[in-house]
Amino acid sequence: MRTMWFAGGFHRVAVKGRQALPAEAAILTLAPHSSYFDAIPVTMTMSSIVMKAESRDIPIWGTLIKYIRPVFVSRMDQDSRRKTVEVIKRRAQSSGKWPQIMIFPEGTCTNRTCLITFKPGAFIPGVPVQPVVLRYPNKLDTITWTWQGPGALKILWLTLCQFHNQVEIEFLPVYTPSEEEKQDPTLYASNVRHVMAEALGVSVTDYTFEDCQLALAEGQLRLPADTCLLEFARLVRGLGLKPEKLERDLDRHADSARMKQGGSLTLPKFAAQLEVPESQALEDLFALFDERGGGEMDMREYVVALSVVCRPSQTLDTIRLAFKMYGSQEDGSIDEHSLSSILKTALGVAELTVTDLFRAIDQEEKGRITFADFERFAEAYPDFAEEYLYPEQTHSQSCAQTPPAPTPNGFCADFSPENSAAGTEPFRKKLD
Repeated sequence: MRTMWFAGGFHRVAVKGRQALPAEAAILTLAPHSSYFDAIPVTMTMSSIVMKAESRDIPIWGTLIKYIRPVFVSRMDQDSRRKTVEVIKRRAQSSGKWPQIMIFPEGTCTNRTCLITFKPGAFIPGVPVQPVVLRYPNKLDTITWTWQGPGALKILWLTLCQFHNQVEIEFLPVYTPSEEEKQDPTLYASNVRHVMAEALGVSVTDYTFEDCQLALAEGQLRLPADTCLLEFARLVRGLGLKPEKLERDLDRHADSARMKQGGSLTLPKFAAQLEVPESQALEDLFALFDERGGGEMDMREYVVALSVVCRPSQTLDTIRLAFKMYGSQEDGSIDEHSLSSILKTALGVAELTVTDLFRAIDQEEKGRITFADFERFAEAYPDFAEEYLYPEQTHSQSCAQTPPAPTPNGFCADFSPENSAAGTEPFRKKLD
């Protein structure tokens, strides 16, 4: 492997600091994760790694990687995640019998301009970890491989075209968790992230891998750049609700909202519905839906937003659920105002004109449409959103300022360090 890196232009790997012994730190947390070239510190340390299950099927590489005894995980399988955490915990508490585990806690590749939220898996065992930071101080960045920009083969070609590629690995001092951090893996992860960000001289942002999945989800209702739903997802995570529980509770919340028929909900009742205590995070979440600032919200809007976050690519499932809540008891139909409320919430925008869309669906001019009408129209015109909703109608005022244009190797439009403070102030629905 070292010969392969040398042939690729990585003639010298600069190492700062000292790698701890397995008995001192069973887990190495490495960031930022920005490329498949991050395998360099793995091969230099011969640590086990946590990696995508699909990676074992890669010719040659999949065979070689088995020699370091990796922990395989499927990012889409919740049960796989639980098993992965159990394996990490067992190895970390083996008193040095297993090789060290090197974990990329960001869980995905970024462009190294900031550190996104660390996943708690590496910190659940509550054992000391050694933070490791990675730098590529090259004049030209041919390393970064993220959601946008050059693909894997182009990155490889551009890097091979460089006569010399620099890489620097720095082992920071072992971080021993306090009793509070041992009990709270999220706090432990956050504190380690700040230590690593300070060493790198970059900002931190509370966005996650799941946020980028949401922002780039392929569906008929693609989210605009100024959507409030990324902020909504961040606040939901702040309540400590598990993804699997959120999905299970969707129907329960929808039934409750349908029975109220748009009736207002106060903060204490909202807390009781979600089965969480009142907190600042809950108040901020409540404020997103408190349009007039009068201390009341419509539960139906929360359900629509939650459905989008839980199932970003399943547009029709979200619309079907919305029709059940907003529809009349007679035939489940809705009027133009209700369609506007549904789509504004599903897109996370303040203003949205749906008159042309409603008229196109309501061909019989009844003034009301059913989900069957909407579904038939969506099947006949799968790109209806492009014609009736995008792009000019979705560039409205929302809960976040319009983000800068994505850079060639950008992670997501909203994910730049300039926006790293997003969410530190309470938001007022989609009107602020």
